[in-house]
Amino acid sequence: LATQAEPHSYDLCTAHAHRLTAPRGWEVVRFEGEFAPPQPSADDLTALAEAVREAGRADRPLDPSPPVPVQGGTGRRGHLRVLPGSGES
Repeated sequence: LATQAEPHSYDLCTAHAHRLTAPRGWEVVRFEGEFAPPQPSADDLTALAEAVREAGRADRPLDPSPPVPVQGGTGRRGHLRVLPGSGES
């Protein structure tokens, strides 16, 4: 995938890239070469570490009381569930 936003290009797999067609009167310009994979930068790792650190800060008080159920709700349960592990690591 592209490392930067390119407004006039598409990120496609090889099969779909070869099937791409252009409207009548347009021309498809294809890059016939190899792309070097981008190297991870220290900035990426620093940004990730700062995001994790920010999420882990306890600068707001924890409320030990359980949340109060909202009356008049739809009664619909969320679609995400926690499943027990298989015991294998």
